[in-house]
Amino acid sequence: MYPLLLKPPMKDYIWGGTKLKTDFGFKTDKDIAAEAWLLSCHKDGMNIVLNGEHKGKTINEVLEIWGSEALGKNAADFSYFPILIKFIDAKQSLSVQVHPDDDYALSVEGEYGKTEMWYIVDCEEGAELIYGFKSDITKEEFERRIKDNTLLEVCNSVPVKKGDVFFITAGTLHAIGAGILIAEVQQNSNSTYRVFDFGRLGADGKPRELHVDKALQVTKCEAPKIPYGKIGRVIEDGVTELATCEKFTARIIELDKTMDIYLPDSFASLIVLEGNAVIEYNGDKLDLTKGASVFVPAGLKIVISGKAQVLYSYV
Repeated sequence: MYPLLLKPPMKDYIWGGTKLKTDFGFKTDKDIAAEAWLLSCHKDGMNIVLNGEHKGKTINEVLEIWGSEALGKNAADFSYFPILIKFIDAKQSLSVQVHPDDDYALSVEGEYGKTEMWYIVDCEEGAELIYGFKSDITKEEFERRIKDNTLLEVCNSVPVKKGDVFFITAGTLHAIGAGILIAEVQQNSNSTYRVFDFGRLGADGKPRELHVDKALQVTKCEAPKIPYGKIGRVIEDGVTELATCEKFTARIIELDKTMDIYLPDSFASLIVLEGNAVIEYNGDKLDLTKGASVFVPAGLKIVISGKAQVLYSYV
């Protein structure tokens, strides 16, 4: 087994921009590059391996060859690959939406629910996002405000800065605002319920579908209970923990030296947000530039060096 350099599937959702092409060099024949799925085994978009003996295979195909040992024993609690990691470039605001929890999603959608973490990679001056409600409201008021287009009046709008962190549990109403580029670490799910979409029309010229009935069943009609913003916790020199829960752990490495990484019980994801780095393993090496995404199998000892900012995630 060896570190897999991954090619992300690209998504051209109508609200997206072009920074993933211009700033990170991702290739797509689409005009819009709204999302890059940097670590994905999801049926809606899988990574292609760019290096080594398995070059050209999907990550799923490689994991089938390697078996459960590549994922580590921590992933054994999940019935399929546990996380999905994305870059999201919001030129326009995303819809106001909510994700279901595991119980609801497994029974209704046939996949896990979606708890996620956002790390603000970059943003325009004055950018804001929606995170929960200003104060607790009733389900009845939530439904009424969806129907009479006054929902935004009770949403909690938060100004954002580069480096801010938001941990969004399933059931939390949210929306990424215009001018924000985020890295998102989430459960491996694509279940999203829109409740407000700013009157936008889809590619077919019709309003995009809303999912109000489902959203009413899963939304927590409350103000945020979890701190947000500059909440990262420095755990060692150059390493800041952004979020940790039973679903995943996400950290930022401010790399300016050599660092050993070894996880006997979990695979790791390394994504270069800024700069350049080199991974050395088993007498070989892998050069990484901005935007590079690497899957490291569980139990593989690597050494990473260079000058870079790296998003480091595992289960």
